[in-house]
Amino acid sequence: MDHKNSQSASYAAAGVDITAGYRAVELMKKHIARTKNEGCLDDVGGFGGCFGLPVAGMEEPVLVSGTDGVGTKLRIAQLLDKHDTIGIDCVAMCVNDVICCGARPLFFLDYIACGRNVPERIAEIVGGVAEGCVQSGSALIGGETAEHPGMMPVDDYDLAGFSVGIVDKKKIIDNTRMRAGDVVIALASTGVHSNGFSLVRKVFDVEHNENLKEPVEALGGKSVLETLLTPTRIYVKSILALLEQVDVKGISHITGGGFYENVPRSIPDGLCARIQKSSVRVLPIFKLIAETGNIPERDMFNTFNMGVGMSVVVPAEQVQTALDILNGHGETAYVIGEIVENEEKVILA
Repeated sequence: MDHKNSQSASYAAAGVDITAGYRAVELMKKHIARTKNEGCLDDVGGFGGCFGLPVAGMEEPVLVSGTDGVGTKLRIAQLLDKHDTIGIDCVAMCVNDVICCGARPLFFLDYIACGRNVPERIAEIVGGVAEGCVQSGSALIGGETAEHPGMMPVDDYDLAGFSVGIVDKKKIIDNTRMRAGDVVIALASTGVHSNGFSLVRKVFDVEHNENLKEPVEALGGKSVLETLLTPTRIYVKSILALLEQVDVKGISHITGGGFYENVPRSIPDGLCARIQKSSVRVLPIFKLIAETGNIPERDMFNTFNMGVGMSVVVPAEQVQTALDILNGHGETAYVIGEIVENEEKVILA
């Protein structure tokens, strides 16, 4: 589209440069092109993103949607002036929820609000979104960038997204089939992912502590800020592979609220996930957070993923098959507990 006649000196004087928006779209198109899949029907730039639903072979197609943002992890990206991975987090927070129902993510839309539209930075952010879409098999079919002068500092921005997936109704994850004796498998996280950052920022005093950019031996030589910015792992493709061969009875995405809030969401009444804390492979960053902030263990497990980004419940006789599939698809998967009869929903012992 030719935008040479679209400019407003009055709007620019109020703090909004619409030509910067056009420039940002041009810069991000190469990233968006990487995400195209069989459902894409048009190019970015129209008023709506069109997508053809792949329903062949499905008896009752069901759409599953998820929306989320990145939260205050954005502040870490801004402190490091590194904006090319935060979009992965945005996609992950949505598609990792959608896959918990057994749905394959189809497409994604993002929304960026900023104090000032710097096209190169917006393109960096969208580049990360595109990478998250590639990792999850989603098409990035649209989005929106809005300048908010006077409401946000010029270098500030917020990022949110929206995912839609599809699943045949008969294949939606049904936890009513869960039984005592089923086994809980952990899929390792890559770090803090995108939750608990208000506490993280308080513990490390990120606005004033320059030491956070220095290498830390316990973190593998990375700095605290680098470690915190590690993108959220996307589990979509490995879970889809698992669903093809294993009778998965429940999936939990471990986000804000940690184990105590998220594991129970996939457990039916009358049953409980009994987790062996000694089996959880706690990542070094969580140990550092707990020590630095003097945070009780229960609060840690009730705020962070502690090294477990997702948990799945499978029949005992299919545990080895599940582990082989997940580890074969690049996950670090291992047993952390079992399902027992109890009204507590989750017990960490």
